[in-house]
Amino acid sequence: MPGYSLSKDEYTSRLRRIEGQVRGLQRLIDEDTYCIDVLTQISSVTKALQSVGMGLLDEHIRHCVQEAAAESEEAGNAKIDEATAAIARLLRS
Repeated sequence: MPGYSLSKDEYTSRLRRIEGQVRGLQRLIDEDTYCIDVLTQISSVTKALQSVGMGLLDEHIRHCVQEAAAESEEAGNAKIDEATAAIARLLRS
């Protein structure tokens, strides 16, 4: 079971709002909106996605990593490596 299952409805709602923001970006482009205004909205969408990612990462560490660490040191270390790689991907994006 994923660590985020308790917050699944909240994540779904947030992603739907982000989806609406992306549709709004498409509309801004279609309407030839001033470039800086479009870039501001892109920044907003990016931050919203990063927020969702950080929430998922937090729950992953609190649920999946903690559970694996209780199982065995090897399993815990594998989940820590996995989380570290995910953090690196989030930082590169």
